[in-house]
Amino acid sequence: MPRRKSASGKSAKPEPRFSGRLALITGANRGIGLAVARALAREGCNLIITGRDERALAKVHLELDKLNVDVLAQSCDVRSPESVDYLFTVVRGLRKPVDILINNAGIGHSNHAVSELPYPVWMEVIDTNLNGLFLMTQAALAVMKRGSTIVNNLSIAAERVFPGAAAYNASKYGALGFTNTLREELRPKGIRVIALMPGATDTAIWDAMWPEAPRRKMMSAETVARTVVDALLLPENTTVEKIVVMPSTGVL
Repeated sequence: MPRRKSASGKSAKPEPRFSGRLALITGANRGIGLAVARALAREGCNLIITGRDERALAKVHLELDKLNVDVLAQSCDVRSPESVDYLFTVVRGLRKPVDILINNAGIGHSNHAVSELPYPVWMEVIDTNLNGLFLMTQAALAVMKRGSTIVNNLSIAAERVFPGAAAYNASKYGALGFTNTLREELRPKGIRVIALMPGATDTAIWDAMWPEAPRRKMMSAETVARTVVDALLLPENTTVEKIVVMPSTGVL
């Protein structure tokens, strides 16, 4: 499509494709969450970014603020009902609907057989990856309307078993069941629900799960972010229900 020309005859920049829209992204201070935040901001999308690391969140806020969009950075622990409630008190104060929810916050754990997996580790992973997903989604539904989209970052571990990753696998399998149920409940309301299921992606989660992982064979977070943007740009009467994106090397 040719670019529009300005009054001076020069080609004008294309209109940002998410101009005026508002996205809330959890775990936005690094990895896939940060890559999605950058990609949406470059397309004119206003942002609410959350994370537990306040210093990292402040640094990301400064970066995204330079992209000429409105950015609200609010620390939030998705495991905590009180923290989530406070976040949405702030969100409601904006008096704007949330058009896009990216449930990205998640953690992994070091390799343990089930017989050796510490219960506190199990609970932390389930609390973050599954209970946190529920708390954020339930709160966000009150500020979303027809035409909105929810993207849940699940990982291929939602369908594939990895020995030594029982808590992570369980949290992601549960999150996929939750996502599929949510989609059917929200379909009549015109809110799309997408399960994002990336394969091995070069992010900090491997520091815990597999420190020696072959990072060079993995996808970049930016590659995953581009697939999310493409899915969000589909017309309102169409959707993809599941996005599986894998590195060409087939690692993992």
